[in-house]
Amino acid sequence: MVQQILTRAFKKAKIVKIDDTSKLIFFSDCHRGDNSYADDFSHNKQIYIHALKSYFDNDFTYFELGDGDELWENHHFKDIFEPYKDIYDLLKKYHQESRLHMIYGNHDMVYRKPKVVEKYLGSYFNINTGKKEELLKGLKVEESIILKVKGLKKEILLIHGHQADFFNYVLWKLSRFLVRFFWQPLQKVFGIKDPTSPAKNYKELIKVERNIKKWIISNGNQMIIAGHTHRPRFPKPNDLPYFNDGSCVHPRAITGIEIVDLNISLIKWHTSTKKDGTLQIIKSVLEGPEKLLTYLK
Repeated sequence: MVQQILTRAFKKAKIVKIDDTSKLIFFSDCHRGDNSYADDFSHNKQIYIHALKSYFDNDFTYFELGDGDELWENHHFKDIFEPYKDIYDLLKKYHQESRLHMIYGNHDMVYRKPKVVEKYLGSYFNINTGKKEELLKGLKVEESIILKVKGLKKEILLIHGHQADFFNYVLWKLSRFLVRFFWQPLQKVFGIKDPTSPAKNYKELIKVERNIKKWIISNGNQMIIAGHTHRPRFPKPNDLPYFNDGSCVHPRAITGIEIVDLNISLIKWHTSTKKDGTLQIIKSVLEGPEKLLTYLK
């Protein structure tokens, strides 16, 4: 069934055209929460903001590949918006310049409904002015996106990756229920990890990756960039073209994928200590750059 789900996502994907002038950054799995001790993203907030500001100033287009908002553990979007308003203000700048594309994952699967997107992300109540103000007005959150590269026949499929995970796609409501009312309390009290999550269960991670790779082979080595597993993947030019941008909830670091000048790289933003003992946020290239052409033959 997951093969059919992936095929359906490919066929219904939104088309975005890119060329050798395009500059793209892909992040996923931010899991923006309520800024409590259980919110893993809170530790990397400043790294994430610094990275996004840098990309905005350098004319990048931002692609968020799902699970941006943690809507399983948090029942109300306002609990996420209030501590991270500065992030949504930054996303608004991208959106106003048509440089924002968002995909939904299993933890923000409710965004598949345009009415929910409009309710949560379309506007907010400004307590300082006492008025309702626009946020990401008119934004459509997609299940999948295809990047059509000028001059090349093959294209790139962008998905979250939960399409290859039966429990977290078909049975996502059951999974959400278990996380909210069973695994999350156990994690807080006893430190027990959710066994249904591929990010926390190695066997599930391998199963998801195997399903995606099987689909890639069955579809003419179709290149995919995904998230979901939280494990960064950057294949060698002769390997199956399955890329994963990792997540924004690694310990003291976030990982992502860049495409610049039709070259692709796996990058990491993280903190580093200067000789005088002060901290700085820097970007490191983990893999690449490699020419897209080598994966799109």
